[in-house]
Amino acid sequence: MSGLTTTKAPFIESAQQNGERFIHQPYELYSEENHKAWSSLYARIQDRWQRYANPKFLDGVAKLNLDPKRVPRIEELNTFLSPLTGFKAKPVSGYIPAFIFFDCLRNRDFPTTITVRDLTTLDYLPEPDMFHDVAGHVPMHTDKAFADTLVRFGECAVSAAMVIQQLKDKEVQRERARSIIKALARFFWFTVEFGLIRDGKKGLKVYGSGLLSSYGEIAHCIESPEVQRYPVQLEWIVNQYFEINHYQPLLFIIDSFDHLFSLVDELEKWVKDGRLNNVSPGEPNVGDVDIDSFLSAKL
Repeated sequence: MSGLTTTKAPFIESAQQNGERFIHQPYELYSEENHKAWSSLYARIQDRWQRYANPKFLDGVAKLNLDPKRVPRIEELNTFLSPLTGFKAKPVSGYIPAFIFFDCLRNRDFPTTITVRDLTTLDYLPEPDMFHDVAGHVPMHTDKAFADTLVRFGECAVSAAMVIQQLKDKEVQRERARSIIKALARFFWFTVEFGLIRDGKKGLKVYGSGLLSSYGEIAHCIESPEVQRYPVQLEWIVNQYFEINHYQPLLFIIDSFDHLFSLVDELEKWVKDGRLNNVSPGEPNVGDVDIDSFLSAKL
């Protein structure tokens, strides 16, 4: 029985075929293998969270009352999360176009995958799964400063859509959109997904969800001499390509979540000043569906 296993879930395939982006969590469909995968992932990462995760994340894990043995029920998760910051996990059937994703953040909704990786792919999965989204992302949403930063990022995306939609030449409009979206995606990657933070005398800690949900990389990103770690600089991260299929060789450090919030303020100013109109080429690829989501956004 495939249950709700990533890339093997008939329920998800049906939702996608029907054009349903936002769905419910059919909890009864989870198989015992799904619960075992969640339990295995959760159990083995505990020591590494205690050693490498930032304190706000650990506070968030405690506040969410995650079940270590069973896949979380999103409705229950939200009863703990929403009173803290107004954020809610919002189940989705798969990829959400860029503007729609960022606009969800603006409205304190976090698009959340409901499938669980297969037991044979516990170490790495290119697609997001529930362990990445719920165990990696959501505990940070319990912290007000971090949650407000995500909302601010969503507002920045709205400003970007306004700038793009004001352009008259359709070809120029699409090229500007491609560059600006690439810059926004890179900013999100190097902060929300793969960010490091200073923690006083304790040194560097992890706050990026891609690191927090990876048993191997959460240690590697702090301990390995092969990783370059630099204080965050906006001009670097918006022009730095990344690849998703290996441990990240380059990471950036923030001083605090208030610092991160101020970086989003600066990012929005750069959008309006045209400083993201021609960022360096390379990953991530920005497809037509993402560009169209900005061009068609109702503002």
